[in-house]
Amino acid sequence: MIVLPFPPSANRYWRHPTKGALAGRHLISADGRVFRDQVMRNAQAEHWPSFNPDQRLRVRILAFMPDKRRRDLDNLLKSAMDALTHAGVWADDSQIDSLLIERAPTLGGMLKVEVEAL
Repeated sequence: MIVLPFPPSANRYWRHPTKGALAGRHLISADGRVFRDQVMRNAQAEHWPSFNPDQRLRVRILAFMPDKRRRDLDNLLKSAMDALTHAGVWADDSQIDSLLIERAPTLGGMLKVEVEAL
């Protein structure tokens, strides 16, 4: 079981500058970089599994919301998948053939992720 801090939403994870030298590019925001770095440190400290690029994967995510505000589950996926790729859990999230995300019944502000080879 991999435990992630609660990710920023997709709207807060990416930035799309419209002016200056970076205009038109898709960049990871400061919030996104902090989240991705936390995930990387956790992966190294906890020795998370690393799946080969040729393995097909099943991923199940339990989302424990940090508070009672309404949130769309699908907004949590992109930042979590990107951070797990960056941490080396898999080579690319295109390896995932089965993906399930569920809202957990209690609060806690984290994601619990199970990854298994098919």
